[in-house]
Amino acid sequence: MTISASLKNFGVPLSTDQSSANQGLLMPKLKYRFRVTLDGFGVASSPSTELTKQVMNVTRPEVTFEEIKLPVYNSTIKLAGKHSFADAKLTVRDDVSNTVSKKVGEQLQKQFDFYEQSGAASGIDYKFTMRIEILDGGNGAYTPAVLEAFELYGCFLKVATYQGGDYNSSTDPLDIAMTITYDNAVQLDAAGALSGLGASVGRTIRTLATGAA
Repeated sequence: MTISASLKNFGVPLSTDQSSANQGLLMPKLKYRFRVTLDGFGVASSPSTELTKQVMNVTRPEVTFEEIKLPVYNSTIKLAGKHSFADAKLTVRDDVSNTVSKKVGEQLQKQFDFYEQSGAASGIDYKFTMRIEILDGGNGAYTPAVLEAFELYGCFLKVATYQGGDYNSSTDPLDIAMTITYDNAVQLDAAGALSGLGASVGRTIRTLATGAA
């Protein structure tokens, strides 16, 4: 038996009678191949690209539907109610040029003027867009391809934690952990078109009275 003949048996059988050949596993998206960009974050005159360079980790969208319970005779029917998005988490390294901490401070100051104790007139004054792109690993002469992207709209900082110092650590950098709340999120495919979350899907309406499918 050759190695190639053995490898074709890897994976999950596609039928219970084993008559269908196995297929190789698809390449997974890797956690460390990603990029985060923030549009409208902080003051526009200073670019937010330094934040992209200093990103340590980020969470993708998490959506939850409220549960509607309809009591009927001997049981209960459950329906999906209004949805809500969980807060996103973004952690960035705090660099020695203070570029990152300055950008975070600018965004916080846009949301509320701490010196003058004055709030923004409306959400449009401080909200930004966050884009999370999953990449294929390309770099240098090979332009990275975007495998998938999530765009989060109506973002603002809910929590900003400036990590403190620690004499017991000699390897960990200072970081700034941000909790970002947002209004909506959509999912984009490799071509930049809406895919999955946010994309239109076909709906089938069944009319019990007429028996139509």
